Amino acid sequence: MSTYLLVHGAWHSGQCWERVIPLLASAGHRVVAPSMTGHGDKAHLLSREVGLDTHVDDIVSLIIEEDLTEVVLVGHSYAGLVISSAANQIPDRIARLVYLDAMVPEDGESAVDVQPVTQLLIDRAAKSDIDWRVPPLPEMPPPSGLFGVTDPADIAWLRTMLSDQSARCLQQPVRLDNPAVNTISRTHIHCVVGVPEGIVRRPIPAIQPNGSPAQVWELATGHDCMITMPVELAELLLKLG
Repeated sequence: MSTYLLVHGAWHSGQCWERVIPLLASAGHRVVAPSMTGHGDKAHLLSREVGLDTHVDDIVSLIIEEDLTEVVLVGHSYAGLVISSAANQIPDRIARLVYLDAMVPEDGESAVDVQPVTQLLIDRAAKSDIDWRVPPLPEMPPPSGLFGVTDPADIAWLRTMLSDQSARCLQQPVRLDNPAVNTISRTHIHCVVGVPEGIVRRPIPAIQPNGSPAQVWELATGHDCMITMPVELAELLLKLG
């Protein structure tokens, strides 16, 4: 049995994994999919002070309090930053990092560094009445849709779990200064349909930091693959358990 810890991206909540959780659990694995501070059942805690460090603390605290080990730590989108810094703090508890259509940072980088288009969202928020609240991306025509979701019923469901993100989350830097984090195996899953203009995916080096060959898989769907292709995503994740 493995433990899958599924970490949602910016603006989302842990509810986005609802279709994936039973597929992993039915295979005999433990699955944890929390909402981070400011989102889902913790939406009331959103404030200017909530940042990347807050979310890293959320995940690290959960792992320690639940005494989770051999964790397959999955980070979607922005959460690539979260899982990177979390693993830096407790590398001995992490079996694998999974970057699910995610930002893949270097030490000291923020979301703005990894995806410069993020700065446009922060600048736009700065001109609003509440300058630290960054609203979710708008729906775009297919195939981009709302975070890659194009089915009307799925879009309606997705809207129920979206909320503003604190700009601080996108500005604080990742910490990857623990050499032990480089021993953790990585898997990258890329969603290759409907990539919005301005989003640039960095090439994945052929060799992982731990010296093993890179593992890169693709899903022929939009960004929120846990909603649009839960079965296919679960099948990939089960290969790692």
